[in-house]
Amino acid sequence: MAQRAHRFGTWYHAEAVLRSMRAFIVPGLLNAVGQPLLYIIAMGLGLGALVGNGVGTVDGVDYLTFVTPALLVSTVVMSVSGEMTYPVMAGFKWMRTYYGPAATGLRPAQIAAGHLLAVVIRFVVQCTIFWVIAVAFGATSLGWSVLMVPIGVLAATAFGAPLQAYAASLEGEGFQFSFVQRFIVMPMFLFSGTFFPLSVMPVYLQWIGWLSPVWHGTQLARLASYGASGPGWLIAVHVLVLVAATLAGVMWARRVYTRRLTS
Repeated sequence: MAQRAHRFGTWYHAEAVLRSMRAFIVPGLLNAVGQPLLYIIAMGLGLGALVGNGVGTVDGVDYLTFVTPALLVSTVVMSVSGEMTYPVMAGFKWMRTYYGPAATGLRPAQIAAGHLLAVVIRFVVQCTIFWVIAVAFGATSLGWSVLMVPIGVLAATAFGAPLQAYAASLEGEGFQFSFVQRFIVMPMFLFSGTFFPLSVMPVYLQWIGWLSPVWHGTQLARLASYGASGPGWLIAVHVLVLVAATLAGVMWARRVYTRRLTS
């Protein structure tokens, strides 16, 4: 039994986290369907009509096509901030759900990875729903655009994994999570090329996009969705930044979980 726990512990804990999510499956599905519908109708069709009448195309395509990949990526990145803050702290402090598995054969690193894996599975479903709705509205086409799903998930983990490690390092919650929402999540949403190309922003704000997983994920998603142009080296940078941030967050979380669950 202990050997199975050591071998499949990550999956065991991911299953436990997913089972705990079943209590919120109905509001979760409503959110997964309603959010892209509202975004596409309001920003893509509503604002898109004004943009089309004013400046015509953006990046060589209509505004709905331009903004939809960014909305997919930014939606899932913003959602991961909710999954990797209070639920992580609850596992250590309020509900202490990490300590039960830690008392069995599961290693702390498996508990950290299992929580992240469960969130990844959830966001695969959320991104897929968003992509299906985007196809139904003609915001993207079948084919390579399906790559927006793994790109969106990768962008979410690039932000979520470091955030998970940071939340796990906190002994108590004061204003840290509010700070993250106000001064990190919202600027990423507004200033990462979501609603307009990053190049049209003032130079003193463009650095937000370069540091943001939302912009790197958005540019890759636009490449998959409608073949947005860009040099090969920049595409490589986008992938490298997202992968590096994910790996750094996973390694940091392993250390923090191990320290807290073995002390």
